[in-house]
This record gives sequence, structure tokens and C-alpha cells, in this order.
Amino acid sequence: MLPAAMDDIRVLDVSQGIAGPFCAKILADFGADVVKVEPLGGEMGRAMGPFFHDDPHPEKSLFFLLLNLNKRGATLNLETKTGQKIFKELVREADVVVETFKPGYLASLGLDYESLEKVNPKIVMTSITPFGQYGPYSHFKGEEIIAYAMSGIMSISGTADREPLKHGGFQAQYEAGINGALSTAFTLLLRDFTEEGQHVDVSVQEVVNSTLVSNQPFYSWTGAVQGRRRSVGTMFGNVMPCKDGFFISQGGGGATWDDIANFYGVEALKEERFANNEQRIVNGVEFDRIIVEAVKDRSMHEMFKTASEKYRMLFGIVQTPKDLANCPQLASRNFYQEVDHPVIGKIQVPFRLFNMSETPSQYRMPAPLLGQHNEEVYTKLLSYTKEDLVKLRELNVV
Repeated sequence: MLPAAMDDIRVLDVSQGIAGPFCAKILADFGADVVKVEPLGGEMGRAMGPFFHDDPHPEKSLFFLLLNLNKRGATLNLETKTGQKIFKELVREADVVVETFKPGYLASLGLDYESLEKVNPKIVMTSITPFGQYGPYSHFKGEEIIAYAMSGIMSISGTADREPLKHGGFQAQYEAGINGALSTAFTLLLRDFTEEGQHVDVSVQEVVNSTLVSNQPFYSWTGAVQGRRRSVGTMFGNVMPCKDGFFISQGGGGATWDDIANFYGVEALKEERFANNEQRIVNGVEFDRIIVEAVKDRSMHEMFKTASEKYRMLFGIVQTPKDLANCPQLASRNFYQEVDHPVIGKIQVPFRLFNMSETPSQYRMPAPLLGQHNEEVYTKLLSYTKEDLVKLRELNVV
């Protein structure tokens, strides 16, 4: 196996949901020894559907499987004095703690950063929460749609004649996870020079707002407010229908406007009323009508190949899960990884976020079963005996 970028780092992942587990997974993918520390009943991710064969079983959540690859798993009841003592023992042997609890919760257990740095001055704690560790909203609960609304991205999504629109999926959570992993890596790098840990405070609201590169600067600079796009006459440059799906086409990319008109096979597009962006906006309704009519019998894959290879156009197709599973570009870069899970079986999942030539991400193990590595973690890492573990189980600690 190739050397890993973080193979000398140990992480305690006590986070739940998507953002925190994804942060810890990225560290694990690059070699960190990540111990997933769960409540005795399992973390909330195990209850997130979809489930394998629609069976709501704690070992059959697709989200949990995806977000906890390459981790060992242990259970620990942090709300017991003994559990808190054991967690501090784990912290002594760790480099990073990733958590997503409501601000103040870990402090109530004596497990906040200020307490843990006394146990291990080099510990890095990465906290990912909806609004951060302080501020008037810091104790509010959050969810994906809340992050979109409160960060500003919903205000510019959709069309002007309708309510603001939320994008599909859980992108705010994944963005926060990536930012958490990045900031953790930065902090570990600095720790090599200072010998001191830090508390990393990631706000999901701030993460999403930071991706609106021009939205907030426009307002700060001129007082301008970016609105949603007009409801008619703005399909070009946005998603448009074709015979078997949807596509998006834009100007530029090395293609002249005559090239674009030739691609669509419509001489009318070369008329003065479509000669530049301003004219195309003024005549947007007719412009869209002409293009939709021109492509109604063309397939999206044929258009993608022709537009990209022959006309050098900026052109994309709206790929379905089936398209992505068979995408030659993703296959050529080994984007997918086959995982053999002891309960679910074999499944192909997205894996590689980016490639590093000397220390690439590597798949080592599937997501852990609940408490799967209890004996390994507590007897080898902390030198508890098997008899100790029996007692701890009886006391509802592990």
C-alpha cells in the first residue's frame, strides 16, 4: 500500500449526521486512524434513509455507509462519569476530535476544548455546527434547508416569479465537511511548529455564504441586490429540454456565434436580433423557442459529443445517476470505489475528491458495524482487559 498523507494522525469522530462524519472520512481516506465513537444506540446517521432493500436497519443506511468508510467503530456513553473518563483517556492518545454537538453540550460533560487541552495540549478539536460556537444564533438548531435560507443562496436561486428555490441534496453539509477537513489539516500543519492544538470553529451558514463570491460584495460595494433570473426568455445559459433529457449551453469556450448557430442548425440565429448578448436578452423568448424547437429530436449525448468535439462549445448534459455510473471521465480517474460491506454486500460509491500523486486517498475498510472495534480500541489502545469490557457493558458505558 502507498504511503498516506495522514498516517501518523489519530482522530476521534464523535460527530453525527453528514458534515462532521464527512470531515472525518476525508481525514481517514488520507490515512488517519479514525475511531468513530458512537452512543450505545448508534449515531443519528444510522437512522437516515435510504436503507438497503428499504429495511430501516442501523447497519443498512446508505448515508452511514458512505460517510464512515475507513473508520474503526466503538461505542461509549459520554453521559456517564466513567464514559467521560474513558473519552479523556482516548484524547490523550489522539490528535483530533471532530464533533457536531450544540455549543455548550460538551462543556456540560467536562469534555469541551478547554477541558480536553488540559489532558492533551496538542489536541485539535474541530466543531461543525449550524451557526458556529458563538453569536446570537449559535444555540439555534439547523438543517440543510435552514443553511440555504440563512446563508443567502436561496435568495438568488430559482426564477423571479416564484419563491426562492433550494438546490437538491445536502450540499451545505458536504461543503461544511470539506471545510472542516481543510481547516483541520491547516491546524495540524501549524501544530508541527507550535506544539499546540487549537479549537476549529466551522459554521455551516458561513461556509455556504462564503461560496456566494459576488452576491455579498455587490451589496457591500454598491448596495446592489442580485435577484433571481427572469421567468421567461432566459433558458439559454440555463437548463433546456431535448429529446431524451436536458442540457445547458453557453457562449464562449472557443466557439464563435456562427459556430453555435451551425451547431443548432438554425440560420435565423445569425440574424441581427441575436448578434450579441444584449440582443439575445431583449429577444429572449423567441430565442429560447427557436433553440427548443431545434433540439427536440436530438439526444443529449449526441449533442454533447458534437458540441464539445466539433464546435468547442461550452456545453453540458444533465447526467442522471445511470449516466454518472457509466461516465467515462469519472471511470478514467478511478472516482468510484467498490465497497464490500458485511451486511449490505458490494456497492459502488463516490470516493476520490482529488488526486495526490504521491499520497493518494485509499480505501481500506467499509463503515464499521455498531461497536465493531470496541475490543480492539479499548484493549489495545487503552490497555483495558476483556474482563473490564464486560463490566463496562454491564454498567451501560460501552
